Parts: sequence; structure tokens; C-alpha cells
Amino acid sequence: MGDPVTDYTARLQQQEREIRSLSAEIESLKNPQNLSPSPRLDELREENTRLKYRLNILKRSLQEEKPHCSKSMMNINQQLQEIFGEAIRASCPELDNPPLAVTPNQQAKFGDYQCNSAMAMAQMLKAKGIKVSPREIAERIIQNLPDNELVQKTEIAGPGFINIHLKRTFVSKLLSNLLVNGVQPPPLASRKKVVVDFSSPNIAKEMHVGHLRSTIIGDSMCRLFEFLGYDVLRLNHVGDWGTQFGMLIAHLQDKFPDYLTVSPPIGDLQAFYKESKKRFDEEEDFKKRAYQCVVRLQSKEPDFIKGWNLICDVSRREFQKVYDCLDIQIIERGESYYQDLMTRVVKEFEAKGLMELDEGRKIVFAPGQSIPLTIVKSDGGYTYDTSDLAALHQRLFVEKADVIIYVTDSGQATHFQVVFAAAQMIGWYNPQVTRVEHAGFGVVLGEDKKKFKTRSGDTVRLMDLLEEGLKRSMDKLKEKERDKVLTPEELIKAQRSVAFGCIKYADLSHNRINDYVFSFDKMLDDRGNTAAYLLYAFTRIRSIARLANIDEAALRKAAETTEVLLDHEKEWKLGKCILRFPEILQKILDDLLLHTLCDYLYELATTFTEFYDSCYCVEKDRKTGEVIKVNMWRMLLCDATAAVMAKGFEILGINPVHRM
Repeated sequence: MGDPVTDYTARLQQQEREIRSLSAEIESLKNPQNLSPSPRLDELREENTRLKYRLNILKRSLQEEKPHCSKSMMNINQQLQEIFGEAIRASCPELDNPPLAVTPNQQAKFGDYQCNSAMAMAQMLKAKGIKVSPREIAERIIQNLPDNELVQKTEIAGPGFINIHLKRTFVSKLLSNLLVNGVQPPPLASRKKVVVDFSSPNIAKEMHVGHLRSTIIGDSMCRLFEFLGYDVLRLNHVGDWGTQFGMLIAHLQDKFPDYLTVSPPIGDLQAFYKESKKRFDEEEDFKKRAYQCVVRLQSKEPDFIKGWNLICDVSRREFQKVYDCLDIQIIERGESYYQDLMTRVVKEFEAKGLMELDEGRKIVFAPGQSIPLTIVKSDGGYTYDTSDLAALHQRLFVEKADVIIYVTDSGQATHFQVVFAAAQMIGWYNPQVTRVEHAGFGVVLGEDKKKFKTRSGDTVRLMDLLEEGLKRSMDKLKEKERDKVLTPEELIKAQRSVAFGCIKYADLSHNRINDYVFSFDKMLDDRGNTAAYLLYAFTRIRSIARLANIDEAALRKAAETTEVLLDHEKEWKLGKCILRFPEILQKILDDLLLHTLCDYLYELATTFTEFYDSCYCVEKDRKTGEVIKVNMWRMLLCDATAAVMAKGFEILGINPVHRM
């Protein structure tokens, strides 16, 4: 059974079209005085009136139910879109898909939000041969606005912009809801399964800054989906299979002949990899043996599987050090996991006649793509293309994912485009139903604007980078003499919070599509849009209640009993800014660009500073410093700001501290 409001609205619109056409017919008849009224027209008008009455009752009861049944934060923009969408459809039923544009107003004097649909609607009507001015359409939209508890008043400005002013009492009610129930996600239509493939370093190689970006961005995307209530699977598609393992196992056999019984002390896997690569390039016998080792590993001979596992374990321990620093949860599922599935995938492409032979290789051309996928090499081996197709198949059919996101550098965009096109061609998924997306990112540059390297030109080891961050963060805290006011434990917590928070935020606050310059000096600066600034701002906001001797219990009680007044323009500005949080999350859900959240948190912190400078929260005796008066609704605004900032930090993977 459909939604009754939608059903009634559809019937109404159909009838109104019929009424208009019958009315036009009557008008067009030459001799109106000889005309007897059409019985069909009267019948329709009567039923139309009944339907309108029923529809209004339904809408009113829905409106009344909404605020009571929900502890979640309301997306004001979405609500306004529903209200204005209805008015737009009613004002121009002849337009099939009228444009709907509602955005926050940039200037407070023009109201809180703005609907800019009238201009585009006028153009659409003009194309149909109907001439109506945008202002006239804007007036029609306002006349058709349904009853609601959000909008105080509307004004038409310029050529046809509709400025929207929100009801202060309603905004106050939403803030109280947030304070009583906490920062709750908007309601989910359905709990979808989301797979995020991120980090993905290669076994036996160091993690570098490219892996840092993928790890930070992917983790934050997972945190967003998790907060919104989705079922999230975080996958680490490590490079743990392939010809390089032949040379590593052959070198292991030579260097540690008793590796099967005594665990080999491989301290530096990077050096071990370089030694084996050197021998592979220079010693013909070693090269032959390395190839034999690959064959025996792929045949799953126990001794070779053990050697492979030993090498993988050394790498895993190194990766885990990075993940522990950055507080990353992830499930390893490397290329080896999909080995058996690859054969089945190749057979499926062959059976459906989608494979071509090309100089011994088996290739697949996907529609609209100029580059083919090589799914079997001329020597019979599989490629990245094969393992990525197998992984996608497993995620679609075994995990039954509704959303699959790959977080890798933008250099792999074309590769994924072809893989996705091939999967659609063979009928694995429909992009209208399942969202499969590559979230690419730019490269990390040094301060010289060249690729980020050490002075000697080597790739920067990730652990060295994180340790450097810790050192610089402690220097910064000592420079601000925080070591004199914090306990040793608090100092260590602050050091880790600032170091890792700044590294993450510097990455996430840039549009991921662009390259970004890695600079410790910039990221540790406590001025401007940096984690250092936001973490200090957060601890300051949290300390306001503490310094006024107001504990958590008193704030909870006040949230239930005190109305949040928004009479001062800065209170009003802050209140609206706090409530934009769900809109921001919805935007990121659509485009996966996390810098929007960073920009919002910075705007929230600066809006709070404006409010705090203009509106006293706590009045103290100038001589004794004793608290004379506490403005409780403003304390609640402080609390709501901190609650939203804390949730924003959580989504970005940043751990704030209460004392800094």
C-alpha cells in the first residue's frame, strides 16, 4: 500500500488537470450563454473539494506526529524542501519535474533560508509557450505553502527569490530536543550495507603518505556511515599475493634455512625486500627458483604457505603500529582471499561470450571504455583487474552491499571506471540501485610543492612521520607552558590528541580531489582552520560550565526545564548554525567530500566566539572572582555547541581532551 498523502496528491493533480482542460473547453465555446454546465465538471469539482479536505487532515496529523516521535536531529533544509516542494507542485501542476532549490541564506538581513526556484520555473514555462514572470510564480508558491511550524514569514526579493524566516520558538524547541536527547542522527529510511575499501598497503613494503591519506579519509567515511546508522564493513585490500612472494620466499629459504621451526628475526622487512629484489634482478638461478616458489605457493604447498604467512605477519605488525596511533579499526581481506573466486569470474565472462583473445591474453572490453581489462595474462596468471573484479563480485553477491566505496589515489580512477563498467555489462549490478563509487584523492606534496620525500629522495616512512608529529606537538604544548598546569597523564593525552588530530584534520580539511601540501608548522598553528585551533576552542567551551561550578547533572536538568531564548542576534545566529549539522552530513553522504564538515566546525567555532564576546554567560564579581549570576539558556547554547563539535570530531576520527 502506498503513502496516503502521495496517493491523494497524485489524484488531486490529475483532477486539477482535468478541471482545467474542461474549463478551457467551456471557455473556448463561442456561445457561452447557450452553454449548459458540464455535469462531469461539477462532479469533478465536488470530489476535488472532498479530496483537498481529506488531504489537509492527513497532512496536519502527519505534521503533529513528526516532532513527538523523533529524538533525532531534524534536517531543517530537507523539511523546507518538502514544504516548498509541495507548494511548487501545487502552483505549477503543468510542470512535470519542477526545480526545487532551497539553501541557507548567506546574509542574515535577507532571512534564514532562500527558495530560488521561481526563475528556473519561469524558463520552463516559457519553453512550453506560457509567459509568467518569476515574481508571479514566487507569489503563487507562497500562496500554496501548506500549514507548518517552521516558517514565520516569507518575502519576495529581486526577480523572484523567496526569503524564508524561521520561527524562533521552533528553533528553540529543536535545540532543547538536541540538549535532552544528545546529537542523534536523522532517521534512516532503510539500514543499508556499506563496504568501504581503504588503506590497502602492500605486504613487505613500507606504508607511505599515500596510504596515510587513504587510511584517514576511508576511516572518516566509515565513521560517518556508522553514525548515520548504516551497517558498515571496513576492508583492507592488502597486496598479499603475486610474483614478488616467490623472490621473498626464496630469499627467506637462503637467509633463514630453519624458518619452518625457528621464527626468523626479520627486523627490517623493507631491507629484506630490497635484498631479494637485487638478487632477483642480478642472479639468474635465483630468479628461476623464485618463479618455482610462486608456482608452489599458488599450489598451496604447506611449507610455502608457512613462509608466506611469516612474511605477512611481519608486515601486519608494522601496519598495526600505524593503525594503533590513528585509532583505526579495519578487517584485513587481501588479494589472496579472492584467489578461488577469480577462476569462477573468468569462467563467467567466457561463458557469456564477453572475452576476447589478444596475443595470448584474455581481455574484456566494457562499453564506452577505450582500455580493456586483462583478466588472464599470456602465461595463464591473473592480474589486478581479475582480483578487483572478483572482490567486487564477492562484495555484491556475498556481502550483499548496497554501497561500495573505494578510497584510493586519483591515478586509479580510470582502472575503477573500467572495472565498474565491466561489472555492469555482465549484469552484476544496476547503478540506479547499487552505489559503487571510487572516491579518489590527490597526492601529498612537500613544502617545495613537489612529491613528499625525505631529503635523500626516499619515500617518507609513515611511523617516522607520526613520531615527528608527537615530538612537535609536545614542543608546542611546552612552548605554551601547558606542562606546568597539566598532570603528566593529561600532558601525554593532549600531545597525542594534538599530534594525530592535526595530521588527520590537515588532510580532511582539504578537498580530497586536490593535492595538498604537508606542513607541520601549518597544521600545528592554533590560528585559522586547523585542528589545533578547534581543539583549543572545544576545551575552552567545555571549561565555561566548569568555571561557573555547574556540573553535568545541573545542565541535564536545565535542558529539560529551561527554554533556550534566541532574542540576541548572536544567539539566533549560533542556534541556527548548531542545527545545520544534519544538512552538512547529508551533503557529505551525497558527495563524500569531508572538508565540508571541517569548514562547518570552523564556522561553528567562530560563530560561538562571536556569541561569547557579545552575550555574557557567567557574571563574576570583578574583585573576588565569585560567580554572581549564571545565564542558564546561554550555558545550554555552550553545551549544544560542544556536543555538536564533539560529534564532528568523532566523525573525523579526532579525540579531543577536556583539559589542554
